[in-house]
Amino acid sequence: MLSIVIPIHNEEPAILPLYDRLSTVLEKLNKRYEIIFVDDASTDRSFDLLANLVETDAHLKVIRLRRNFGQTAALAAGFDEAQGEIIVSLDGDLQHDPADIPLLLEKIEAGYDIASGWRKNRVDNAVTRRLPSRIANWMMKRASGVDIHDFGTTFKAYRSEVLKEVNLYGELHRFIPALASFYGARVVEVPIRNIERPNGASHYGLSRTFRVFFDIITINFLLRYLTRPMHFFGKWGLGGLGLGGIVLLMLLVEKIMGRDIIAEHGPLLVAAAMLWFGGLMLFCVGLIGEVLMRTYFESQGRRIYAVREVRSRREQVVDGPR
Repeated sequence: MLSIVIPIHNEEPAILPLYDRLSTVLEKLNKRYEIIFVDDASTDRSFDLLANLVETDAHLKVIRLRRNFGQTAALAAGFDEAQGEIIVSLDGDLQHDPADIPLLLEKIEAGYDIASGWRKNRVDNAVTRRLPSRIANWMMKRASGVDIHDFGTTFKAYRSEVLKEVNLYGELHRFIPALASFYGARVVEVPIRNIERPNGASHYGLSRTFRVFFDIITINFLLRYLTRPMHFFGKWGLGGLGLGGIVLLMLLVEKIMGRDIIAEHGPLLVAAAMLWFGGLMLFCVGLIGEVLMRTYFESQGRRIYAVREVRSRREQVVDGPR
């Protein structure tokens, strides 16, 4: 069975054209399939249109989140609801062509665990989209060690068992191939068409650059040091402790020799003390904070979203937190 997961937020003009194109492509595949739209608290008529479509198509399921949780949480909600052995995710703004889905499925059927779309010929603005994206992708590639060109696109196909190994937080959806590769997933890149957005404006711009940068740092740490965090914090902590300790020891010797270190080396004394305590804190604060966050979500099976309702012809409307 094939599951298509589509997160949307205020994509009213694109809903019906996307649904028609998807249905046409999926019917030709001769596979059992389901289409899951995840409405991330749209303020337009996106959910109303989808709710009407549900009444006419048993393949369709619509999830409505209680508030705008973001794209990563919307994808996680769709992945959790998906029943297929293969899951394909794509954006709901018509910039991804459903006709490329068979290209991704070919790679999955060839034995790969993740087929990641590659917008080889970008049609976005060169300054606000393409240049920042190229820099970010280069940094992601260096940080993760996964040799793909386009981390940012949502258009990917996954084996469902691979997604079960990945826990999504923050805005880490673009790093799913990197996170899955940590568990040995085979990843391949597939060139896809990049279509100019026909309606509305993109929800993304230069404002997300800093968020992407912070995510790169997080992924770099998780992939390299999750199972041996002291290899990261330890070297910087020991450096601070060692350098600060040497300076403090030198000042102590001068004090024993009768010199007034406060008058002669007051700023150096303060700097050395701060360096020593900073090194000590590196052993504790960052490591404990990261470990506690992951332990909190994973040990309790906590989700990063709350579903308002799920509609499907196959089941009754379910209200309340999920």
